[in-house]
Order: sequence, then C-alpha cells, then structure tokens
Amino acid sequence: MELSGKKIGVAMTGSFCTFEKAFQTLEKLQAEGADLYPIFSAKSQDVSCRFGSSDDFIRRVETICEKKIISTIEAAEPIGPYGYLDALVILPCTGNTLAKLAGGITDGPVTMAAKAHLRNEKPLLLSLSTNDALSMNFKNIGLLMNMKNIYFVPFGQDDPGKKPHSMTADTDAVIPALKLCLEHRQYQPVIIGSREERR
Repeated sequence: MELSGKKIGVAMTGSFCTFEKAFQTLEKLQAEGADLYPIFSAKSQDVSCRFGSSDDFIRRVETICEKKIISTIEAAEPIGPYGYLDALVILPCTGNTLAKLAGGITDGPVTMAAKAHLRNEKPLLLSLSTNDALSMNFKNIGLLMNMKNIYFVPFGQDDPGKKPHSMTADTDAVIPALKLCLEHRQYQPVIIGSREERR
C-alpha cells in the first residue's frame, strides 16, 4: 500500500522523550507523500520539559505537516461524521492514553480523534511508549490487541535492567506497519527483542 495521497492523522501524547523520533517519522511520512493531520493531547500542548518546549514541539509539527494542530475535543469530533482520515496513528501512545482507549474514555483531542475515527471502521495504529506496559497496562494491551481495527507498531522492552516493565515501539517500523494496517493487517512480529538485543 502506497502512502502518497493518503490522509493520515498523527496524534501525539506526552511521552516527550520519544518526540524527536516521532518528528523524524513524520518527516519520513511527509516524504512518502502522505497528507498529515496533526493532533496534540492537552499535555503535549501545555508541558515544557527537558526535552523541549511545547511551543517548539507544536511549531515543528505544524511545519512538517503543513497544517495547524487539532487541539480540542470539538475540533477532533468531526473526524467521525466527515470520515476524512484513511488511518490514524498515535505516535507516541502513552500508557495513560492506552488505558483510556481500553476503557472507552474520551476526555481529550487524541481520545476523541480515536473514537471518532474508529466509528468509521478505519484503522488505528498505536506506537507505544509506556513505563507500565508489563504491569498496570498489560491487560489494556491485551484488550486492544483483540479489538477490531486497532493495530500496533512492533514493540519491546527498552531497558529491561533498569525499567523491567517499560516497553516502546520501534519507530523504524511505523511506516511499514501503517501500510499494512491500511489493508487491515497487523505487522509481524508484534513483540520484538529488547533494545539491547536489537543492537
């Protein structure tokens, strides 16, 4: 599946340590000819941290995507009735967002975008970045794995020694996983080795 001309929603939630890789992935998607629609969670819009300022994050994403971010629940809701996205990727998808999706909670721009998009039977791709994937959120990963039209970027433990419950997606696999999810297929293998094992 080619991405040229495909309308792809790209939603960012507050795993700020992975934003740089997310920006690089957005640049690659743009180079593939995808028409990108950026969406920011409330925290992604408000929090400045050691990885950068929220204003800089927004400015960079809007430059790459050539569109203003979708920043409110009200602005995300029309994704449903208008059905203009071919796919939506949450990049990165935090444990908090993961839990809300599994629980059907719609309390911000990203969760509203996901709910609105899924009503159209179109694919949602999750690129995990969470410190509790193998603890509190393990059950939510299982629930979402079993839900129709939800797909995962391959993920694995990023630091088994110091953070044994943490898992992150392989951002190099976002584009091939996105191409397959547009065909309603899950990229395999889903679970990959730890970062150390991948080196």
